[in-house]
Amino acid sequence: MARDQLQVLSALDSAKTQLYHFTAIVIAGMGFFTDAYDLFAISLVTRLLGRIYYHVEGHPKPGTLPPGVASSVTGVALVGTLCGQLFFGWLGDKMGRKRVYGMTLALMVICSLTSGLTFGHEAKGVMATLCFFRFWLGFGIGGDYPLSATIMSEYANKKTRGAFIAAVFAMQGFGILASGVVALITSASFDHAFKGPSYATNAEASTVPQADYVWRIILMFGAIPAALTYYWRMKMPETARYTALVAKNAKQAANDMARVLQVDIQAEEEKVDKIAQDTRNSFGLFSKEFAHRHGLHLIGTTSTWFLLDIAFYSNNLFQKDVLSGIGWIPPATTMSAIGEVFRVARAQTLIALCSTVPGYWFTVFFIDRIGRFKIQLMGFSFMTIFMFALAIPYHHWTKHENRIGFVIMYSLTFFFANFGPNSTTFVVPAEIFPARLRSTCHGISAAAGKAGAIVGAYGFLYASQSTDPKKTDAGYSLILLGVINFLGIIFTFLVPEANGKSLEEMSGENEEDDTELPTTTTFNRTLPV
Repeated sequence: MARDQLQVLSALDSAKTQLYHFTAIVIAGMGFFTDAYDLFAISLVTRLLGRIYYHVEGHPKPGTLPPGVASSVTGVALVGTLCGQLFFGWLGDKMGRKRVYGMTLALMVICSLTSGLTFGHEAKGVMATLCFFRFWLGFGIGGDYPLSATIMSEYANKKTRGAFIAAVFAMQGFGILASGVVALITSASFDHAFKGPSYATNAEASTVPQADYVWRIILMFGAIPAALTYYWRMKMPETARYTALVAKNAKQAANDMARVLQVDIQAEEEKVDKIAQDTRNSFGLFSKEFAHRHGLHLIGTTSTWFLLDIAFYSNNLFQKDVLSGIGWIPPATTMSAIGEVFRVARAQTLIALCSTVPGYWFTVFFIDRIGRFKIQLMGFSFMTIFMFALAIPYHHWTKHENRIGFVIMYSLTFFFANFGPNSTTFVVPAEIFPARLRSTCHGISAAAGKAGAIVGAYGFLYASQSTDPKKTDAGYSLILLGVINFLGIIFTFLVPEANGKSLEEMSGENEEDDTELPTTTTFNRTLPV
């Protein structure tokens, strides 16, 4: 039997969309803007790093990062992100969302700046320094995932909650786009000022000394948007759900939300005391009760995010190689070092502008109309279809006359990743778990996703190489990604639908302590509706 909702929580659930909603989206979203910028900017400069620090005199092709170094440079931030998601997710439930929120942003600002600074000019020193600071950058980024999602879910009303959380995550699209734009402007400016010949014309002169500044500027720029929102992030009040349901401070919760919503709200201290004494909702993360009520939910959110990120990050990290394979990016020998940065950035920017960004905002507009479950199922399904459509006749797409068709279909995989599981896997874990475990469970789900991203960054491109020499190309990799997306379809059926329901209704926190509670209550929350 459901108990009466606290007035402060009812006020939040039924509140009309106001300025504070959009303020919260911008404040939380700028963190995700920075997250995406920092995580994806590295793929724009890896070729340049190879040319600068791994040039081999007399070699017919430009220098490239050794496979182990390349995997570490791109993947170490993902390892840091995974650790940060687990640590700050847990800390957000222990110390409160607001108290931890500033720590993550400060870490991101500092490590974005230091990513462009190195000890010495030798390859080993530069790469070791870069990997060290990008690990801690990822650690701060990781904390932003559970905290931003939880804060936005606990601030939002239940009618448009999905759109608000998805809008925070959609700022990633602008971050990816911004990384491409910054790389374009930086590389174009340096190429104009310090014009270098192609590698084939003059290998030594194709990498001008000033090219070393290009990658540093691109990486360090990520500190700016994070620093701009630090003050406003510190001014946000703690969420009422944490203050009332976890900290058990009814008066503070009422005062904070009365100021935010500009309405009078009763403290209801007696009702909060009654909730605190309710033994039904005091179970821990590793208890049998949690496993019974939310075990399948956690399996669903972790498995789908894990599978999605294998496909999504692999796609992003090797898209420059795929585009080179079909001739959309010219051979490296025909370009200067800075010119190659420009070409790679232009390709990524066009894909982000035409498919990645629209996909995120399609989710924002439709998630509260269609529902989380249907969007996630649709996204995984179309990703599977397009992956196989690209992979099976791959050599058909490599022909010059077919490359535009390839780019369109390849872009559609990004569109349906973002108008699909890449957004919904972020939204759902912030809605279905109890307040005292919400940040922790979101962090666990997100960490599972980053484990998938690490598989893509470190091991996928190696494991995807067939023993058949005829199949050792990107087409074979796309087949494996299609299979992974198909598994995502299957595990989506473990994810519950939270559309139009309050957070307490989804988590069961508004149920009275009743030993005769029908088991169908939990069962109904488990299945999508």
